[in-house]
Amino acid sequence: MGLLRLLLQLSKARITFAVTFSVSTGYVVFGGAFDADLVWPALGVFMLACGSAALNQVQEWRTDAKMPRTQDRPIPAGRISARGAAMISVLFMAVGFNLLAQVENHTLTVLALGAFAVVYYNGIYWALKRITAFAVVPGALIGAVPPVIGWCAAGGWWWDPAILEIGGFFFIWQIPHFWLLARLYGEQYEDAGLPTPAASLSPRQFQRITVNWIVLTAFFGLLLAGVHRIAMPWNFLALAGSIAITFAAIGYMRGEPKRAASKRLFMQLNMYALAMMLLLMAHSMTR
Repeated sequence: MGLLRLLLQLSKARITFAVTFSVSTGYVVFGGAFDADLVWPALGVFMLACGSAALNQVQEWRTDAKMPRTQDRPIPAGRISARGAAMISVLFMAVGFNLLAQVENHTLTVLALGAFAVVYYNGIYWALKRITAFAVVPGALIGAVPPVIGWCAAGGWWWDPAILEIGGFFFIWQIPHFWLLARLYGEQYEDAGLPTPAASLSPRQFQRITVNWIVLTAFFGLLLAGVHRIAMPWNFLALAGSIAITFAAIGYMRGEPKRAASKRLFMQLNMYALAMMLLLMAHSMTR
């Protein structure tokens, strides 16, 4: 159990499971069903995400040691060395790429997208976080890649407007997602030497900008329903969810910018994204 717990912590399992779910969304929306071939892109991206998360902890363990939220991660807590974590990261990624190589449709595209995601997250985005407090905007591109991988693995082309719109939704959603995290843990990031938006904006400015991104996310959710011509009752649920998250964001802006309110809106925003994935898949499987 000790080794399993270590691997789950290194791989940030909860986040990587969410990434895998977005791969399944792209796959099911194109193919219209869960089938055995989904195993390869889903597990492949899961292992790549595990490796990327472990590598990120190798890159940031000194910073993690300075923040209460991350002090108990395996490397700063002394449960594994940085070298040992790097070896596990390489193993995860090797398995991930081998699994993606088993995909029958657009294999090279799938592999290229997987490699791009790792290089972008552990290279470009990692560097940008140390330069600018607004790195989350270009960094959100990472969230758009997994559903595109699932779409291509099912037989679709990456430039199809339908999957680009899904990717656009995940791109937009990730920005307020990470901004709310910065609101929750901004002081810790600053103490660790990382620039955060909260340091250059007043609480009210931070609220307004975050709410604007959430409203834009809701708009993209409605656009998503329109592009895919989601039928009843799924379109009604998509509309209801988009209205609900918009009102939640407006309520957040009217209140005091307290930690509890930010945490509540963070959870509501994540539930909205999950709901949109489920609605898209339900529509594709029942049409």
